[in-house]
Amino acid sequence: MPDADTMSAGPARSRTLAARSTRALLAVASALDQDGAQALDPQRLEGIQQRGYLTPDEDESLRQRYANFLVRRAALLQILEATEAEAGHSGRSWRRAPEAFLAALAAGLLLVRATRGWIELAHACRPIRKALDLADERRGVDRKTFARQYRATTRLSRLGLLRLAREHFRARRAEFSALPEAGADGPLLDFLDAECARRPDPLGRAALAARWRYRWFSFRRRHHSAWKAGEFTLFRWSGQAIADLRQPGRRPSAGKRVTEALRERARQTARPGDVFVTRHDDALSNLFLPGFWPHAALYFGEAARNGEGDFLEARKDGVLFRPLADTLQVDAFIILRPPLEEAEIAAALDRARPHAGKPYDFVFDFRHSERLACTEVVYRGFHGVGKVRFDLVETAGRLCLPAEELIQQALQQGFRVVAACGIGSGGWLSGRAAELALHQSRCGL
Repeated sequence: MPDADTMSAGPARSRTLAARSTRALLAVASALDQDGAQALDPQRLEGIQQRGYLTPDEDESLRQRYANFLVRRAALLQILEATEAEAGHSGRSWRRAPEAFLAALAAGLLLVRATRGWIELAHACRPIRKALDLADERRGVDRKTFARQYRATTRLSRLGLLRLAREHFRARRAEFSALPEAGADGPLLDFLDAECARRPDPLGRAALAARWRYRWFSFRRRHHSAWKAGEFTLFRWSGQAIADLRQPGRRPSAGKRVTEALRERARQTARPGDVFVTRHDDALSNLFLPGFWPHAALYFGEAARNGEGDFLEARKDGVLFRPLADTLQVDAFIILRPPLEEAEIAAALDRARPHAGKPYDFVFDFRHSERLACTEVVYRGFHGVGKVRFDLVETAGRLCLPAEELIQQALQQGFRVVAACGIGSGGWLSGRAAELALHQSRCGL
């Protein structure tokens, strides 16, 4: 066994690489401890599990935390790749470049622990497990990212090599502390001591158990994805067919009650963040939805960028920015204004904007955000902003927020009826008259 003098004879390049890697690694470790999976509030996790889904603000917070983790994980992988290339894969090469070996071992142990933290969190809370595997284009997270990490972290060949490296460190702990660089690497040695002493041991029998858990997770995920795809296809076919049909027995009208002049008045009245709830009198879908008001769209107006369109609206062709003349080609609409400050409304619009481009949710299951229905655009944008909260209700076996329920909950939270159009006489109503017209329409008067 070489003595400390022999171990310290490694190339200066190796020591420089190890020193830089150590500083970066300890910074990443501190960030992961402060903002990792283990930092999530246990009481909130219990609430999510009992509820069965993530609210939009919880989903946003989880995705940001997870995206931060992926950035730090990428940094760990870069550190591991560079130091492992210098340190090699056997005891002989590890003794030739001890500083690089220590940094590589620390990066590997931290990588396993941090990723296992997210895996344990996903197993403990089913809604989180589903959310982690969805794409997040806003933050550059691809679909199935979590599944790929899960698989990589349970590879027995890599875990076996990491276990050998850990035993190498334990057997030569005194020699490593005698290195000339030990003073600079003292925090790293302390870090390695703590990582090697952790229980349960992620590199022993737990590694085999984790591999089997991954295989069961993968099996269930594949079969569930196939079932969901079949269900979505069925609902899409029926939903698209219904969207194109008109109610039998209704005579085609000469035109919509909302005229071009009324649409222009709506443009002059509306502000970014206003919620428009609309209705086509002859739509066949009205027969399948509760109440008088079936549809909603979120007004961006001047807050839209690069001529995107005035409204973010979900219809059968997806969640798209649409011009006012298209969205308000209807028989009636109301304008609801949220009780929020300007900065809060801007935050709500920023949260809603990234959903543009997603497909329409013909299943009407608001627990997931990979597809959106019309009122879900409003729900995803506003829930959790300021004091605004929306509760999903079970309708036809689905947790969703029908337009009538959206109106009810919005009014209870201080949303103001700015205007109504197309109700009764069909003209423009504002203020108290608009409120009365809305209540009359909802009461069937």
